[in-house]
Amino acid sequence: MSSTGVSVEYIATGANRQTAAADWSRSGVLAFGAQANVALWRPCLDPPQGIFALLSGHTETVKAVKFLPEAEDDEASYLVTGSDDKTLLVWKSSSDRRSFGILATSGEHQGAVNCIAAVRPRRDWHKYIIATGAADATIRIWALAQDQVKLVQTIETAPKYFPLSVCLAALGAEQDGLLVLAAAGTRDGIQILTGETESGLFSVKTNLSGHEGWVRSLDFATGSDSELLLASASQDKYVRIWRLHKAVSAATPPSNKAYWVAAGTRLYSVTFEALLLGHDDWIYSARWHVGRHGRGLQLLTASADNSLAIWQADASSGIWVSTVRLGEISREKGATTATGSTGGFWTGLWGPHGRSVACLGRTGSWRTWQLLDDDGWRPCVAVSGHTRPVTGIAWSATGRHVVSTSLDQTTRLHGQWAASTWHELARPQIHGYDINCIGWLGPRHLVSGADEKLMRVFAQPRAVARLLSRLAGREPVDEPLHDALDSSAALHVPDTADMPVLGLSNKAVVHQDAPTHDSTALAAKPPPLDLAHPPLEETLSRHTLWPETEKLYGHGYEISCLATSHDGALVASACKASSTNHAVIRLFETTRWTELRPPLTAHSLTATRLRFSLDDALLLSVGRDRRWAVFERAPNHSAGFCLVQTNPKGHTRMILDAAWAPPAAHFVVFATAGRDKQVHIWASPTTNLAFSQAATLPTATPVTSVDFLSRLADGKLVLAVGTEAGRLSICLVSPDGSSITELPPPPQLLFSRPVLQLAWRPCLDTCQAASYTLAVAGEDSSLRLYSIEPAYLRSV
Repeated sequence: MSSTGVSVEYIATGANRQTAAADWSRSGVLAFGAQANVALWRPCLDPPQGIFALLSGHTETVKAVKFLPEAEDDEASYLVTGSDDKTLLVWKSSSDRRSFGILATSGEHQGAVNCIAAVRPRRDWHKYIIATGAADATIRIWALAQDQVKLVQTIETAPKYFPLSVCLAALGAEQDGLLVLAAAGTRDGIQILTGETESGLFSVKTNLSGHEGWVRSLDFATGSDSELLLASASQDKYVRIWRLHKAVSAATPPSNKAYWVAAGTRLYSVTFEALLLGHDDWIYSARWHVGRHGRGLQLLTASADNSLAIWQADASSGIWVSTVRLGEISREKGATTATGSTGGFWTGLWGPHGRSVACLGRTGSWRTWQLLDDDGWRPCVAVSGHTRPVTGIAWSATGRHVVSTSLDQTTRLHGQWAASTWHELARPQIHGYDINCIGWLGPRHLVSGADEKLMRVFAQPRAVARLLSRLAGREPVDEPLHDALDSSAALHVPDTADMPVLGLSNKAVVHQDAPTHDSTALAAKPPPLDLAHPPLEETLSRHTLWPETEKLYGHGYEISCLATSHDGALVASACKASSTNHAVIRLFETTRWTELRPPLTAHSLTATRLRFSLDDALLLSVGRDRRWAVFERAPNHSAGFCLVQTNPKGHTRMILDAAWAPPAAHFVVFATAGRDKQVHIWASPTTNLAFSQAATLPTATPVTSVDFLSRLADGKLVLAVGTEAGRLSICLVSPDGSSITELPPPPQLLFSRPVLQLAWRPCLDTCQAASYTLAVAGEDSSLRLYSIEPAYLRSV
């Protein structure tokens, strides 16, 4: 636990789909851009631990990440990042490499920073030369010495192009003080520049031709006799290898054109060495590794054809051949970049010792492999997460799992592996619309609402249920899996689900030899979910879908919010609206999946949040019309609920969120959060419901999310508050709502973008009070779980 009483238990976020947006340091830390953040992860830990930190400093998408070269005795690591916000940040780590702080910030570029390269001219120097390429069609040279960053040179590209990749290397011996810079981008040529270590000034010497598409990646490596090899990966589906060496008196063979490069007083030649063929689509990344134990020089390439390849020169013939092939080779015929696909692997990275590789896929998830003693490569558990704002989160009733939805059109289920580390364990929904909200219906059903006029209900398949039980350390269940929602319908639970081509509904899949009474269910082989570890990305995206069982219609516009009763019997929903006719709340019962009419009316504009009280006796709604409304369960009423009270001026601006407090003696309390930069606490006696404002918490920025802990802590209500500025704080509220006190927030509760939703983990009778868990959904695409110690709640 943290000394502040607040610690990060789990972080899930997807990586930015950019070739230069990730790097793997010598100390074993993999850093990658995740929206405007930089995520830190140690892939080689056993057991896997996941992302351990998010660095916030940029305001837009991070597109370039680079660790500066390290020596074994360095006390700290340096990290350089570039972003769409046109800034360059230099970070310096602590001695344990677990935390980084901003050392310097530069806004010299006039466009997005696309790529970064760095070189340490001498191993015993603490001086670095850094090159950055940006969408302003410039390459800038920087010097970092004694923790001071200085701009040395600005190079205008001519002919004009946007640099997508740059790489730096020392030329010749260290004492020569010569550097070579290769740059390429939105043209098919590669510029070679040379410079001196002392001045840091570069000049263009030649342009390498041969590629027939944009060059996406460049990398230097030192070959035999201190010669440099340059690998260039292009959208023309080829990798070219170039050799740079001192000029000799022997004439260059006429079949191999030589490019002459002057550096200082020396003359070098660049010759075309090899053309690597084997990928079927654009090649995004090419990285060298100097192998040990006789492995020699190896090249790792990542392509849009869903494959990684490791290339090595044959010892006898010198011909470069692909020795290892990883990934999903030729899985989807026709789905290429030429047809608009953005699939494939966007970058490939070597581990510190060359015994592990990692690549980034189209879903923002990582895949890793480790080299075994028998020269085989074993896939390992990696990290995953949403790639766009997380719009909804919901805990299961037991608190074992939390589901999240996002504008990346996926629903993801997260849980603990053997009551230890958290991981993504299933992906119930992969949709064609942005998903806005999610809720549980009993232990094995989910309902989601997206940018469409209906809600979809999903049932947990048999294979996923067994997987979740196994990973939680419980014996898998063998009996038919159903809950109260199944009693009147299915006696058979499908094994898994599949997404038809061009379809939006997950279809049930059953084993070929399993009896089924559903003529629409597909027959298939058993899914590969007999796992002792969290599923890998390929399994998550293909075999952990939940079949869709119901569709709930009635709304005229896109679903804006929904809520499910704690007993799983009701679903309340609202849609985007600009008139009273559409700003209604529709209730659906889950026995026959029919709507309870008439719909509840109170709002004139879009309802932004619906919440059932813990005993399901009350329903609270808030909206863009600044109004809140409370409905009470009315068994004799056809709609099931009736309006008790409404306040048309609950806030001076739109209300964005609301939450019920747990039951307290003699009082019913709820909180509302508004764009007017205030949190209002409303209270009413339990005997006669009449809510009035009891307390107010002013904030510096609009409040976007609130949620109450489901139990009292030392006689106080605990309220979490998130703001548009990304500030998350914990407040203590008196049981009658008359007073509210904000606790000082520790640094780990700060986000780079707005906090969109909060959800406390349910506290059951068996819940240990050692800590409380808060789930936070951020616009920065992250889902975070915080552990809050009771001592922190007593810090005031």
